[in-house]
Amino acid sequence: MGAGQAAQRPAAARHVALLAVLLPVCCRAAPERLRYAIPEETGSGSVVGPLARDLGLSPAELPARQLRLVSAAKRHLKHFAVSAEDGHLYVSERLDREEMCGDSASCSVSFEAVVQNPLNVFHVDVAIQDINDNSPVFSKAALDLEIGEWLLPGARFPLEMAQDPDVGSNSLLSYQLTENPSFSLAVKESPSGKKQPELVLEAALDREQQSSFQMVLTAVDGGAPARSGTVQIRINVTDANDNAPVFSRSTYEARVRENLPAGSLVLQVRATDADAGSNGRVSYSFSNVPQAVRAVFSVDSDSGDIRNEAILDFEERNEYTFGVEARDGGGLSGHCQVRVEITDENDNAPEITTLSVWSPVPEDAPPGTVVALLNVHDADSGDNGKVRCELDGESPFAVVASSGSSYKVVTASLLDRERAAEHNVTVVASDRGSPALSSRSALALAVSDVNDNAPVFEEAAYSAYVAENNAAGAAVLRVRARDADAGANGRVSYWLVGGSAGEAAASYVSVEARSGALYAQRSFDYEQCRELAVEVRAQDGGSPARSSTATVRVFVVDRNDNAPQVLWPAASASSPGAGPFEVVPRSAEAGYLVAKVVAVDADSGRNAWLSYELVQATEPALFRLGLHSGEVRTARAVSERDAARQRLVVVVKDHGQPALSATATLHVVLAESLQEALPALSERAAGAEAPADLQFYLVLALALLSALFVLSVALAVAARVRRAGPPAVLRCLGAERFSVAGPAFPADFCEGTLPYSYNLCVAPGRAVAECALLPAPLPARAVEDLLSGEPPAMLTSSSSRAPAEPPSDADAVQVGIRPSPLLAPFVIFTPSACVCLCVCVCVCARQGLAAGASVVLSSAAVGRDDGFSRD
Repeated sequence: MGAGQAAQRPAAARHVALLAVLLPVCCRAAPERLRYAIPEETGSGSVVGPLARDLGLSPAELPARQLRLVSAAKRHLKHFAVSAEDGHLYVSERLDREEMCGDSASCSVSFEAVVQNPLNVFHVDVAIQDINDNSPVFSKAALDLEIGEWLLPGARFPLEMAQDPDVGSNSLLSYQLTENPSFSLAVKESPSGKKQPELVLEAALDREQQSSFQMVLTAVDGGAPARSGTVQIRINVTDANDNAPVFSRSTYEARVRENLPAGSLVLQVRATDADAGSNGRVSYSFSNVPQAVRAVFSVDSDSGDIRNEAILDFEERNEYTFGVEARDGGGLSGHCQVRVEITDENDNAPEITTLSVWSPVPEDAPPGTVVALLNVHDADSGDNGKVRCELDGESPFAVVASSGSSYKVVTASLLDRERAAEHNVTVVASDRGSPALSSRSALALAVSDVNDNAPVFEEAAYSAYVAENNAAGAAVLRVRARDADAGANGRVSYWLVGGSAGEAAASYVSVEARSGALYAQRSFDYEQCRELAVEVRAQDGGSPARSSTATVRVFVVDRNDNAPQVLWPAASASSPGAGPFEVVPRSAEAGYLVAKVVAVDADSGRNAWLSYELVQATEPALFRLGLHSGEVRTARAVSERDAARQRLVVVVKDHGQPALSATATLHVVLAESLQEALPALSERAAGAEAPADLQFYLVLALALLSALFVLSVALAVAARVRRAGPPAVLRCLGAERFSVAGPAFPADFCEGTLPYSYNLCVAPGRAVAECALLPAPLPARAVEDLLSGEPPAMLTSSSSRAPAEPPSDADAVQVGIRPSPLLAPFVIFTPSACVCLCVCVCVCARQGLAAGASVVLSSAAVGRDDGFSRD
């Protein structure tokens, strides 16, 4: 057998090469079914066909399409594989048709080729072609026959048939017998088409001449080249047993159901023998039966009962054909054929195999999108093997039949992840047997999110109330929008897009992108902005992004931050003491309307409710004030005893917390006419109180004058007692009072508001070089004479000196003044006093206080009359 297989391999290789080229072209029957054929015994790595090309896939598409093989019968996948590089279908394991399909006339392997992106399935059938790789085989190495010598020529003796596992012409057997003059070979064809060899007696036998014969029976199959098998026939010539057992039928048939319990009677064969005694006693046994049949059936040697030794399974084998031999005690035998047909029962539920699942499924997948591929197989036959598939319960999916036993789970309607993020789909496969059997398979199909939902605000419009004068950065409110999508599609961010403030909205409020919290960018002022509307946009992180907007209205709440403002009577800015006045006739009765205090408050609400209160009056019992109206009326009739001038101070107060107030001063003149009121008005103007500022400056000026006076007296006393020598502070009155270059004069102090000028000689180091000593208009007097208070002397000859010549007497000082003896110490003090008076007058003039200025000027005039004179 090994030599025969080696002889077949070159032919098998040629068949593989030819079929690999031709069969993929001629065997494709449908777009979703591909057929290939390949001889058995093809070695591992042989190409079955260009699967990817036949599916319309290029090598560049293979990584993305993920071509792979799947099958419900896992044992078939071990024989084939698909290349990830070129998409060819290869043999991965040695193919043996007899092992894979047994004695079936046809043998094919079916599986599915699955591709992704998009998901699709194609059915592939690979036919396994038989080659003559098996020789005919006899069950025994030798056949022993006993033939009586009394048998006449022409007697036939059935011989064992050889078995060849091949099919077709490779299993067609012919028999040959070695030549023998006493025997020949005849072949009888059975109804099943098999050839039964028979040994034919050609001449009478004589046991005394030859008691045994040996021949060789050769079985030859129809393969190319042919294979053969042999068996040795040994014949023993006997006496007296002249009748062989004879079966009542040449072929016995029985039909039994599968799953028949072991030990059940299948059928009974019976053979009779006309001989008597031991020659007529018949025993039964299998004749040339494979071991597979012996494992299933047994025959009782005495009764001929055939029973099953194991459970019959229609799905494994639906028919058994074997031979039974009846042999008598004399060695003669008879043969018959037994055919047992197994009927199918609905004992197999459909098997659901998930070939591929596409999960998660995008929620925007259109109806009809394939999400799973299933293979449903029922091993039963007929109606028991017909299957229908459906989904259990309601779901947005459906099952549709594909080619063969494949089914597709597709979307029946649009998916919505927000309603159901995952669908547990149960596929129910039921056959049409009675009773029907079914099986279930659960599929967990997740739904992936797409950005199909825009953010939705919890409120379409928000309102926030913020008290004015808030701190910058204070929280206003928080807006919140929810997005039903997941991941980045549901991640919401916020920003401002405008509003009543337009592009300037960002200068009022800001929004935090992640939390949606709005913060004030500045301090709000109710009096400037009472209401602000901004648009807040919420946008998700999808692509493309979706967004929605909400209106946020910010209302500024008023606080009591503005005091009342008095419009009438208005206070004078230049003279607070002088204000408007009202003339009230002395004949006015009680309730007479004097005036109305008018005030406003920039706040609102309670903060702007004003009340009026009279806090000060010259005669409080004469007037009364309306609490809310501000009307000033007489509380009683005006009498002659009432002062002509009345001063009323009114406090205007709001109702805020805390309350703010303002005051107003109203002057009332009691007179019958305006001419009568003029004297009172003049007195009021003259007697107007000086402002506090003027009093301050006057006090300051008096203090300076007093200090300078004390200093002057001290200097005069010191000059009196400087006989021993002048002190350091009076060094300017010493012997070195004049320089060689001549005396110098200070600046003229007549440039101010005072109309007097004083000329005083000072030390030469403080003078200007270009100044020349003017001739003294008065007699030169010594300082000691001035201080002594003696009357002035007549002019001396020294007054006629040239201006450039220094005086002869170093102690003489020329001063261009004529003071009184009692006011001699003011010789040095007077210029400083004038300066102080000028400063006071300027300050008073800048304050607009005419009265204060007149007082200062009057003081200056008094000083002039006390003995000072111009040069």
